[in-house]
Amino acid sequence: MKPYYQHGGITIYHGDARDLLLTIAADVIVTDPPYGMSYESGWSGRSIQNDGDTSARDAVLAWWVGKPALVFGRWDCPRPAGTKMLLTWDKGDWPGMGDLAMPWGPSTEEIYVLGDGFVGKRSGSVVRVDRLTGNTLHPNEKPVGLLRVLLAKCPPGVVFDPFMGSGPTLRAAKDLGREAVGVELDERYCEIAAQRLAQEALFAGY
Repeated sequence: MKPYYQHGGITIYHGDARDLLLTIAADVIVTDPPYGMSYESGWSGRSIQNDGDTSARDAVLAWWVGKPALVFGRWDCPRPAGTKMLLTWDKGDWPGMGDLAMPWGPSTEEIYVLGDGFVGKRSGSVVRVDRLTGNTLHPNEKPVGLLRVLLAKCPPGVVFDPFMGSGPTLRAAKDLGREAVGVELDERYCEIAAQRLAQEALFAGY
């Protein structure tokens, strides 16, 4: 398949990642897949494709066969097989929507660690990066700063995001001088990701 975008070591494909796996060569997966919760935003009405269950995520990870991966998820959806450790993304002092009958709102998400080969100075399992505010590029978009923190402890080599959405993982990889490949089913997000990758930004630290 011809890449949708390719420049400076970053490649985007428009399609279903499950159809492209045999053509992908990478060293670590970092991804925010469909959680299997049939998500639909109560504010914008935006939804996530293939989010009726975890089959898309599970098919990609079965192909990956236990190699290193960081995979986002949430407590009330099934964790991936082979999860070795749980990281927690602390979004800051913001009680998200969730069950409005509860006096607490969700302000964390889970990140599953699979495989081996992660590097860097040992630290705690809670990663504190403030959530995005205002209008976002994707209904469940993750901050690029959060992805930079995660990528800093990933093994060297090519980063693969099979569910790239608007491309924060790829943008973080570019910021860190890493090669990356992303796949996205929704073409509008491929275009958004290509646009954000074309922007040159000054980056210093995490």
